[in-house]
Amino acid sequence: MRKERSMKTYKKNALRVALYALLYAVVTALVCVTGSIHPVFFVCYQITAGILLSGVIITAFRRGKAPGVAACLFIGLLLVIQDATAWHVIPLIAIVILAEVIRAAFKYSWKGDVIATIPMTFSSFGYYGQIWFNRAYTYECAVEEMPAGYADALMAVSPTWALPVVVISGILLSVLISNITAKLFKLEK
Repeated sequence: MRKERSMKTYKKNALRVALYALLYAVVTALVCVTGSIHPVFFVCYQITAGILLSGVIITAFRRGKAPGVAACLFIGLLLVIQDATAWHVIPLIAIVILAEVIRAAFKYSWKGDVIATIPMTFSSFGYYGQIWFNRAYTYECAVEEMPAGYADALMAVSPTWALPVVVISGILLSVLISNITAKLFKLEK
């Protein structure tokens, strides 16, 4: 009887984590799509991610207090990335490992889950981080893929000083949204 119950609980938890992985992937794609609206949104991906992704991540972490949740979210994201390159995947692997280590170090507590949520919101950093670390490539891609003038506008709205502002804002928003989500969905703290 006890074994049946634990197997049923395991299946329910696995299904829940799979659902959060799908949601994480869809919301990450939504964050990326905002960049096509205007170059400012491309530059502000981390701010948008802090707002849109933090609630999904913290809920997945609090409802899945076990190792591997961050890895499952990553796998879900890999399934929807159509142009996965080393610029995308290597930062994602580092982010997932960091999140898993943080969660384990804090014994899957609220504090550890909030701290681990922060790097998980950086899921698109390998993509948008190229604005600052690979400018020529970013400009070239924007000229090829976006409407006329987008590439020049993107370079104009992405000065070097914007990177720390965007990153710090995204981090602060991630913590704020995690706390708001906990209150709204009555997550255990």
